[in-house]
Amino acid sequence: MKTKLLAAAVKAAENSYCPYSHFRVGAAVLTKSGKIYGGTNIENVSYGGTVCAERVAAWKAVSEGEREIEAIAVIGPGTKEAYPCAICRQVLLEFGLHMLVISGDENGKYMGERKLSDLVPFPFVPAALLGEN
Repeated sequence: MKTKLLAAAVKAAENSYCPYSHFRVGAAVLTKSGKIYGGTNIENVSYGGTVCAERVAAWKAVSEGEREIEAIAVIGPGTKEAYPCAICRQVLLEFGLHMLVISGDENGKYMGERKLSDLVPFPFVPAALLGEN
């Protein structure tokens, strides 16, 4: 499963639109139903309009009716671990507090993994809005 997700993230990164940073990122999510959705970073000259690969992958899954994400693989340039930024971590919490976050290098080599709940130790989750936290 990890190898397949990392490969999907590498494939997604091929379509990266990053003319400003030249920082290619790819992500792929695995949903509870077993489907994989890839995403890549998309930059915009109005930097606030830029969106990360992790959110693109998650939103593709959600737009197809998926609501539970079990795992996400993230790859970035070079040979170091790649993990979602803070905004992406917050977005991902909505769809799986305990999802597995798999890190890979630009070639899809496995670099490590963490539970999303470990990357966000004090999460702001939907229950907080309902006073259930």
